[in-house]
Amino acid sequence: MNSTDIKTVFMAGSGFMGSAIAFLIATKTNCTVYLYDIAPDSLKKAEAGIAKMGKSSVEKGFISQEKLDDAVKRVKTVSDLKEAASADLVIEAIAEVLTVKQELFSKLDSICKPETIFASNTSSLPITSIAAATKRAKQVIGMHFFSPAHIMKLLELIPGIDTAPDVVQAVTAFGEQLGKTVITCKDMPGFITTRLGMVLMNEAAFALMEGLSTPEEIDKGISLGYNHPMGPLALADFVGLDICLHAMETIHKGFGDPKYRPCPLIRQLVSAGHLGRKTGKGFFEYGGAN
Repeated sequence: MNSTDIKTVFMAGSGFMGSAIAFLIATKTNCTVYLYDIAPDSLKKAEAGIAKMGKSSVEKGFISQEKLDDAVKRVKTVSDLKEAASADLVIEAIAEVLTVKQELFSKLDSICKPETIFASNTSSLPITSIAAATKRAKQVIGMHFFSPAHIMKLLELIPGIDTAPDVVQAVTAFGEQLGKTVITCKDMPGFITTRLGMVLMNEAAFALMEGLSTPEEIDKGISLGYNHPMGPLALADFVGLDICLHAMETIHKGFGDPKYRPCPLIRQLVSAGHLGRKTGKGFFEYGGAN
């Protein structure tokens, strides 16, 4: 399959990431996008989110109102997996739990066309293990977008051990069509970006736990000394400490190397419900949940 053969995309998961990917695809291509979720309320929220993205994009001159109207018409919200039957490409952005992703792709395997490509937006879970739940391992690939997906320029592709070269080529070309800079890496725990990013966040948490300095000064040291737009502790709060912890545990388990062990302070904050910006408190306080 070539990227030009991708006419219909089934986007599983209508959270912020899934909605942004659906919006991106609709505005950058002529594809029809089926945005799927089992919860009607989530789909209504997704529609409102897409409208907000569209309004902002028009105001900033990224897209004309006419092109936006055409794009939005091609995003169709659905709650039935059978709508994936016509899809050329399936992308999932559901819960970051291996068994949940495997169950979804196993169901879709019997619904979709034999040539349909399956892509997972996982940030750390093994693509080969996800592919093993299907009978199309050659057509399963990691397609890791970054939040917000319609703005961030990077797309990280992760072929599984059996992913066919032509699938990698087709998805690479499709990603470039979306305006992304595409990087590719082996199917190893955490890939490139999550592995390196989580190591920095985790080490910053250890530095804080050891009393090396304050959260503010640790972050200033990295943001100003290394020209990072955000310090590692603030970034962890932005991502969500529960999500960070899950990724760290996946990397630690995958390599079995103690250097990847999650910092006890992160575990403590997650146990207390201090997950970062979304709860109003993490390494920093934000004056209420965002």
